[in-house]
Amino acid sequence: MVREFHLPDVGEGVAEGELVSWLVAEGEVVSEDQPVAEVETDKALVEVPSPVDGTVQELHWAEGDVVPVGDLFVTYDVADGEAEGDADEAVEADAEERSDEADDETGGVTTPGGRVFAPPRVRRLAREEGVDLATLEGSGPGGRITEGDVRAAVDASAEPATAADDGESELEHESEPEPAPTDEPATDENETGQQPTLESADRDRTLAAPATRRIAEEAGVDIDAVPAAEERDGEPFVTPEAVMAYADAQKQAQEADVEALEAAADTERGERREPFRGVRKRIADAMVESKYSAPHVTHHDEVDVTDLVATRERLAARADEQGITLTYMPFIMKAVVAALAEFPEMNAVLDDDAEEIVYRDYYNVGVATATDVGLMVPVVEDVDRKGLLQLASEMNELVEKARERTISPEELQGSTFTVTNVGGIGGEYATPILNYPESGILAIGEIKRKPRVVTDEDGTESIEPRSVMTLSLSFDHRLIDGAVGARFTNAVMAYLEDPELLLLQ
Repeated sequence: MVREFHLPDVGEGVAEGELVSWLVAEGEVVSEDQPVAEVETDKALVEVPSPVDGTVQELHWAEGDVVPVGDLFVTYDVADGEAEGDADEAVEADAEERSDEADDETGGVTTPGGRVFAPPRVRRLAREEGVDLATLEGSGPGGRITEGDVRAAVDASAEPATAADDGESELEHESEPEPAPTDEPATDENETGQQPTLESADRDRTLAAPATRRIAEEAGVDIDAVPAAEERDGEPFVTPEAVMAYADAQKQAQEADVEALEAAADTERGERREPFRGVRKRIADAMVESKYSAPHVTHHDEVDVTDLVATRERLAARADEQGITLTYMPFIMKAVVAALAEFPEMNAVLDDDAEEIVYRDYYNVGVATATDVGLMVPVVEDVDRKGLLQLASEMNELVEKARERTISPEELQGSTFTVTNVGGIGGEYATPILNYPESGILAIGEIKRKPRVVTDEDGTESIEPRSVMTLSLSFDHRLIDGAVGARFTNAVMAYLEDPELLLLQ
């Protein structure tokens, strides 16, 4: 029985998606929920699962096509009645057989039902290297297979293969006979036959008529290099026709070289065009909407984070014991949320249609993340209700999923405020664009050692090297006055200067 499958809505409000790659081929047996394709929308790269058990009869689109939601995507051949049961048993038996073989040969493991958890780029690497993902045990979060797992498998399989190749080559070297000599002249491997070339004769003595020598001189040809088809008194004799043929061949070869060089130069200076769609197009549209909807103002400041640096260093070891990498971002998120509670307008949005200000008493912080396809903003929800280690764990997982393009559209929505770390790439100050319709975004600069005036308890001042972080707060000036923006920044700075204050939140 034929079953038609139409492209579903792979994200909230998505009208179309670009088909990045097929994960199955026509004639392949698939199981329900098995990923069959990777589709990139304007929000994320998602895997499209099969809705049924069956055989792929026809793939209706080519990789790179933009497929509208609701259009015919895949046609399956599915069985009903006893045939359906037989097909299910065949799929299960095939999966079990492949799993048993993999376990026997490599000791690998598979997830229940034969599902393998790996991001798209890891799947592509595995296909290129000929690695069966079902044989690998993932070292990533939740057992996810990483790029390192695939490369380790490639290296492991290459070692015995190399040893075997060395042994075979030695046997071949000892047993293979020497090639028999041949009287046939060797041919030039670079000779293509496309240009009428004549090899130089390179003689020391050549017979030719004075008129022939004059022709060679006018053509800039060395008479001793012209191939001779005749002999006179046992010496090579060159005719005017031979000189002209050689001159023409040399000229054509030079022209071909010039054309090749010009073509190479044109290629280096040429232009390259790519479709402007998908995530990059969505980023562009969002930036334009934000910039032309909300009047941006950016407030800059510096904060002494010497105590924060020491606190993170003390807690990092405890976090490592639990397998969690503790960066400065969880501290910054907690400081931001504490300041948002003091200045609720920074966590509010304007409802232009209703002409109302919407104050939100929940705190979902977006973390701007640079990826191969552009900027993405994973959202950590309910930051005010979570501890540092939980925030660190969730944020690290979301950022990894964004960079591997396995993050879901739902995990990119719902933020009330955004933080972006330009210090990670050596940046100090920025003028970040609002993640509209949010009213504020805070850019964090690189922590640097700078001289600062420090006042002791007795009032004595001294200059000391301190760890200093820069802050750049952009806000919607329709809703936020400059004084509010400055006071909000001061509140964030107070929590970063003295991280123990966060214990009171």
